[in-house]
Amino acid sequence: MTDLRVAVLGVGVMGADHVARITSRISGARVSVVNDYVHEKAEQIASQIDGCRAIADPLDAIADPGVDAVLLATPGSTHEKQLLACLEQGKPVMCEKPLTTDVSTSLEIVRREAQLDHPLIQVGFMRRFDEEYMRLKALLDGGELGRPLVMHCVHRNADVPSYFDSSLIVKDSLVHEVDVTRFLFDEEIASVQIVKPFSNPGAPEGVIDPQIAILRTVSGKHVDVELFVTTGVAYEVRTEVVGEKGSAMIGLDMGLIRKSAPGTWGGQITPGFRERFGRAYDTEIQRWVDAVRTGGTTGTYTDGPTAWDGYAAAAVCAAGVESLDTGLPVDVQLADRP
Repeated sequence: MTDLRVAVLGVGVMGADHVARITSRISGARVSVVNDYVHEKAEQIASQIDGCRAIADPLDAIADPGVDAVLLATPGSTHEKQLLACLEQGKPVMCEKPLTTDVSTSLEIVRREAQLDHPLIQVGFMRRFDEEYMRLKALLDGGELGRPLVMHCVHRNADVPSYFDSSLIVKDSLVHEVDVTRFLFDEEIASVQIVKPFSNPGAPEGVIDPQIAILRTVSGKHVDVELFVTTGVAYEVRTEVVGEKGSAMIGLDMGLIRKSAPGTWGGQITPGFRERFGRAYDTEIQRWVDAVRTGGTTGTYTDGPTAWDGYAAAAVCAAGVESLDTGLPVDVQLADRP
């Protein structure tokens, strides 16, 4: 089988990482087209890859006959039009989060995809492909902790880009814990509340940081998330699930730790998200490439989070932004699944 020809749209930090990943660490695929709103940047990257071209218009890149599949690492505001183009062209697409920037357009993408014979959209919630999260998921599914009751999460960054505001902490950071909750517990989130502690004096003026998110699932499970994106320290992502028969924690840079077993605590903190989740990104893209390459036989062109997962996360985050303004719990409004 020939290599999958991938167009990478958006070659900023994430897109450039994906270009390097596909070129050097992913089997069965190659980057055939790159696109960026800064065309000179795309041309520079294309010049370093055999058989790769830079195409200035993203829709032309999607429609190009030399492209079998698309990876979107463009700004979220462009995703709706680009995803619709992928659906119209019948080309599988890996879309970095968010699916789109609002709930209504995300739902429209879900509905448009549902009209096709098979799903084409996979959303880039990479934590589902992280070894520690997969082990925690297997532990829960195996029933070793009994019924899970409570989950505690920590999401800390040393710093964030200057354009970050209070709502982006919900939409760009909390969104990962939203998907983790749905992934680990296999159920939807019914309500969300954002609590605003005393703000970090080192945060940009007007930015509410840290924030505490309180999620409740449809069956009544409690999830609390500390979001602190200007710690000045390092990148820390931890998750602890407490069940009827014990608890388990991941994210200590030393593998999964069980309180029922002896362990040693210590080590260095991961400096950034690429170091922490680099292998997860590799696994995510490899599994996507494999699914697309065999899709003609299996009828399945995705192997991971779906457009519905992207829509559900958007709906929870929209409720979170509303709660950020009011301080009150807000019910999550989900449409019927097509």
